[in-house]
Amino acid sequence: MDLSIGPLDLPAHVDEALAVQAVAFGLGPDEVAVRRQIVLRHMTGRGARAFGATTPEGRLIGFVYGMPNDRGHWWSTVVQPYLRAQHNEYWLDDSFVITELHVHPAHQNRGVGRALITTITDTASEPRSILSAIDTESPARALYRSLGYHDLARRVLFPSAPRPYAVMGAPLPLLRR
Repeated sequence: MDLSIGPLDLPAHVDEALAVQAVAFGLGPDEVAVRRQIVLRHMTGRGARAFGATTPEGRLIGFVYGMPNDRGHWWSTVVQPYLRAQHNEYWLDDSFVITELHVHPAHQNRGVGRALITTITDTASEPRSILSAIDTESPARALYRSLGYHDLARRVLFPSAPRPYAVMGAPLPLLRR
């Protein structure tokens, strides 16, 4: 399939993006409504940016967004004790956070996620990138490892999340395999 990867005005396309995330991540309407407000708030942050994967017809089938890490952000305050316990707290400084990366299931395993994450991290001035992923062996975790991410902390518990997460980090630029 011929796809275009490019900058995405995420606030203008938040509902399309969250429709992709809902299918990819199995979210219900209430969760989507909460995440909508979070995404819109994140996109007002310093250095926040997004990229999308669109079909020739203009249909959004994947997106990524992130920003330079800020220790005052909620995510950082949750993961910091886990990173400290593993002597990896320094990863919170001078890092670019991949906040969300989702590809519609019908388009997964075709290099879309790889193209999105490498495109956004190529725009980062920080020397490293961090992210969190569900702490299970999955295609997403395999993708991140193939790009040079490694586990910094595991069994990270986020409030209201039913499953533990892993925090992963990679030096930038990401590996190209």
